[in-house]
Amino acid sequence: MRESGNDLNMPSEDGFSPHQQDARRFSNLPTPRLAQPTARPRPAERRSRKSEPARGRKPATAPALNGKNLAADRAPSTRAPLKFDEKLKSGPDRLREQRDRRRNSTQAASSTGNRRLKPVPNPATGTHPQRRSRSPRKLSRLSASAPPRPRTRSGTAIVYGTRLLILGVGLGVLAGTILSAWDSARYFTAGASSPEKTEQTATVSATPADQLPMLTLGQEMLPLKNNLQALVAQQTQLSPGMMIVDLDTNAYLNINASVALPCASTIKLPILVAFFQDVDAGKIRLDEMLTMRSDLIATESGEMQYQPVGSQFSALETATKMITVSDNTATNLLIDRLGGKEALTQRFQSWGLTSTAIQNRLPDVEGTNTSSSQDLVTLLGLVSNGKLLSMRSRDRMLDLMRHTVNNSLLPSGLGEGATISHKTGSIGSMIGDVGLIDMPSGKRYLIAAMVKRPRNDERAEELIRQVSRLTYQYFSQPAPAQTSGNSGQPNQPPVSPQTNPQGTSLQRTKVAQP
Repeated sequence: MRESGNDLNMPSEDGFSPHQQDARRFSNLPTPRLAQPTARPRPAERRSRKSEPARGRKPATAPALNGKNLAADRAPSTRAPLKFDEKLKSGPDRLREQRDRRRNSTQAASSTGNRRLKPVPNPATGTHPQRRSRSPRKLSRLSASAPPRPRTRSGTAIVYGTRLLILGVGLGVLAGTILSAWDSARYFTAGASSPEKTEQTATVSATPADQLPMLTLGQEMLPLKNNLQALVAQQTQLSPGMMIVDLDTNAYLNINASVALPCASTIKLPILVAFFQDVDAGKIRLDEMLTMRSDLIATESGEMQYQPVGSQFSALETATKMITVSDNTATNLLIDRLGGKEALTQRFQSWGLTSTAIQNRLPDVEGTNTSSSQDLVTLLGLVSNGKLLSMRSRDRMLDLMRHTVNNSLLPSGLGEGATISHKTGSIGSMIGDVGLIDMPSGKRYLIAAMVKRPRNDERAEELIRQVSRLTYQYFSQPAPAQTSGNSGQPNQPPVSPQTNPQGTSLQRTKVAQP
């Protein structure tokens, strides 16, 4: 027993006891290790690693103590690898297989026109594939079997609609321009038409007398009439005709108002009304050009006579010169454009102006053209009430008359703040003035004073100035209370402006009150 015990404790030939030999034997076993993260391989190492087969790790060995053990350490280990190491090695393989499957599916999808799937990066190899994308249009071109994509029509419809709208507007503007040019040509052609056709046109513009409401008159202004009659009685060599109408109360004054007298340039007032009447009817344009002929040039007053033959003036400019500076050449141009003296006389008669007529072109130094203070006041009253002209033409006409240059007759008898739209007339045998007066108090009245005189007698001018002064003073007084009259007689009935006076008396006709 001692030998056996000694045998166990005795060292072996290599100098180790049995226990030491067992420890030595167990220390030669390989130690399992986990896969450690390594640095990202370079491309050259990656290619070489892919080409090399998988190799196992060399097991760790203890330091050799003798030659026998060194030989044993050099021998390769025949132990099977651990399953844990197999799982670590199979992970990159599975990722590689997944990448291959996705690549195959992407190639199959690109053949049918679908978008290619992005490649998945490989964490085992540390690679990051380059991302490349193609637009759907390029993919559709690559696919031969993919059907063409339909285009949307919403934007195209809007574009076509806009083009049609622009085309319609352009056609409308073009049509309007053509019509305007044709209309202007028609008007200018009418200006060069024959006198017979123009006279017919002027006659159509006239308003029948039975359809034209006449100027309604109220009571006669007896106090003013008495004062003016006393003034006229002092001038035995003068033959005046006077008509005054209060536009607020229709009260009137009549002294020989219906007697026809040479009217000189006061005939230009009804010519001006006829001109604006044709403007309202669209037969004359204000910018229409009128050509001056040699047979239309007139002397005496005006400046157009000094222009060369063939000069052109607009219709509005011609009418303005006829009124403001009493241009006779401008008057003849308008008489010719409105159809001639016969056509105008017919139109005056249709307005109820029974004493107004044009016998000759201007200058009418012989006094053949006639009118009456009653006709001129009646005409101004119809214009003021809007019976013959539109409101626009009426205002334009009265504005022209406010700019009359000669203010030596009726305007000289007015007070401060009063305005007058008037037209004067003067030849050797007659002088007159007719106008509409606006007072600062708001009162408005019409007045016409025509005086037949010895040749160029200046007393006629002074008479008109005194008549204007007395009339303005009369209307400046406060309105008296309505009574039965100073003589105790009842109020006189209203009269018609068509009554003919016998001396200073009047034949009265009852008319309806306004």
